[in-house]
Amino acid sequence: MEILTILIPVSLILGALGLLAFIWAMRTRQFEDMQGDASRILLTDYDDKPAVTEEP
Repeated sequence: MEILTILIPVSLILGALGLLAFIWAMRTRQFEDMQGDASRILLTDYDDKPAVTEEP
């Protein structure tokens, strides 16, 4: 029964971290374009090469 004194706080901390990660994802609009992602996965014309960025 002594293990419960460790497991309960650890599970509460992990749950709080998961909730904070979800709230962060919602605030930074990570789930904004659901329709675009759904149709983008079905496209066959994709580019395997990474985008080239110009360095200053």
